[in-house]
Amino acid sequence: MKLCVFSGTFNPIHNAHLKMAEYVITHYEFDKILFIPAYKPPHKNYSKEMCKHRYKMVQLAIKNNPHFEISDIEFKNEGKSYSYLTAIELYKKYNIDGKINFIIGTDAFEKIESWYETDKFKNLVDFIIFIRENESVNFDRLKDKGYNFKFAKMPFIDISSTEIREKIAKKEDFNNLLPKEVEEYIKENGLYTNKNLA
Repeated sequence: MKLCVFSGTFNPIHNAHLKMAEYVITHYEFDKILFIPAYKPPHKNYSKEMCKHRYKMVQLAIKNNPHFEISDIEFKNEGKSYSYLTAIELYKKYNIDGKINFIIGTDAFEKIESWYETDKFKNLVDFIIFIRENESVNFDRLKDKGYNFKFAKMPFIDISSTEIREKIAKKEDFNNLLPKEVEEYIKENGLYTNKNLA
C-alpha cells in the first residue's frame, strides 16, 4: 500500500486541509491519506477534552471520502505526539510499498531539524511540501542533509485554524472556511468561544 500521512493539530480541521489532501490523492499515486490528529503536540498544550473534539472534527470532515482515513495511533499513546515514533508504528501496522509520504507546510519544514530524532525520521519518510502564495523557499541545504521532498503545485488557499478560532471568539462570520459537519459540531459544542480558546 502506498501511504501518505497528514499529521497535525487540526484545531480545527478546515477546507484548505481537505483541498491539500484531495490534491495529493489526485496528483500522486497513493492508496490512502491517513489523517493523524496529534494528541499532545510538542510545544503546545491542550486539554484532554479539546483533544477529543479535534479528533471528532477530523472524523466528521473526512467521512465521505473513501481515500481518507483517520488514525487514533497518537491518541492511544496519550504521550507527546512525535512523528518519528508514529512512523515506526505505521510501518509495523501497514504493509507499505516504498516510503511513507508526509504532508507538511513550509513553516514546519523549515524547523524539521529541531524535530524529535530528525536524523532517523528523515530516513523513514519523504515529504510533500505545500508552499504559501508568493513564498520564496530554498531547502537545498536540507536536501544535501538527506531530507527527500517534492513541492505540491496546488494554488495557495489562505485559511488558517488560528484565524477561524479568532473569528468564532469574536462572533464573526466563518462560513465557507469549514466543512459543514465541522461547523455544526463547533456550534453544538460551543468550541472556541472566549472561555474556550484551547
